[in-house]
Amino acid sequence: MPDCPYNSYSSSLIQRYGYKVFRVGVDAGFTCPNRCRDPEGRGCIYCDSQGARAAYQRVSEVSFHHDSGFVSQIDLISSNNSNCSKNVLRFDYKDIEKQVERGMSFIRRRYKTDHFAVYLQSFSNTFAPVEKLKELYDYVMTLHNWEALIVSTRPDCIDDAKLELLASYKERSGSVCVELGLQSGSDDLLKAMKRGHDVACFLNAAENVKRHGLELCVHVLTGFPGESKKELDKTIDAVNKVHPDAIKIHNLNIVAGTELYDMFLDGEITAPSMTRHLENTVYFLRRIPYDIVVERLICETPNHRLASPRLFPDKNRFLRLLEKTMAERGVRQGDLCLGQ
Repeated sequence: MPDCPYNSYSSSLIQRYGYKVFRVGVDAGFTCPNRCRDPEGRGCIYCDSQGARAAYQRVSEVSFHHDSGFVSQIDLISSNNSNCSKNVLRFDYKDIEKQVERGMSFIRRRYKTDHFAVYLQSFSNTFAPVEKLKELYDYVMTLHNWEALIVSTRPDCIDDAKLELLASYKERSGSVCVELGLQSGSDDLLKAMKRGHDVACFLNAAENVKRHGLELCVHVLTGFPGESKKELDKTIDAVNKVHPDAIKIHNLNIVAGTELYDMFLDGEITAPSMTRHLENTVYFLRRIPYDIVVERLICETPNHRLASPRLFPDKNRFLRLLEKTMAERGVRQGDLCLGQ
């Protein structure tokens, strides 16, 4: 058994490149069709108004820090919603360049490295006509000699033309990865989340990504209200059907400004504890193949936006506890996966 009981992202980077490659997260100005359909602009009922924007790019929130208290009212609707009309979509290239410079500067100071991948991170980064995407991607690729291009999006925001465009960057970046949000393998839970797509849509999109020779990372969310082992098994089954290159597993966070937060205030729901997420994670990892790289294992909402869970440990503490628990139990990723 390897030292780490799961196929960690850091180890996979060392094996692939001989060193770690760090992502520079960029908010290019996209929104998503789900937010555009919502009269209040909130989209999925758990989605942060910043669309998972990297912490070092949240320049309007620099006064907050790790130990900041919760703030219930903070820019609740994404400023990107003005881009819901794809006919008027505009990318602010000067701002994108500043974000790249800011991200690389932060990573250089913290990790003493110059190995970068560009990560189009916030919202749905293929939610635009293909000619506008080409204009954006071409520009982003000029900003640095990137070692990978990573694009986060939704299953209902890709098609053959967009995937062919992404595949055209493989020679220039060496690696192109599409991150797709599944969240749950249960159509009932997807409906409750107001995801705006079903499992079949995800399966078709994931297969199309792989058919175009692109790498695939899948996002899943555990601990959503109503999720039992039955629903978790459906998510595992969907992941195993497409067999992605990588996976991100997130625990449920209840964030200011979301519909989920309204339900939390009404006493209708709670967020899973660290113990529950630990057990869900062990259960999940044991049932997916070991060759799937595990890129993330918890959600890290900035503390001032996070209503619940407030007592969840930071990433490093959780990872140490997970590895210790799996080692003590003598289990590893994939040991209950058929064919392993």
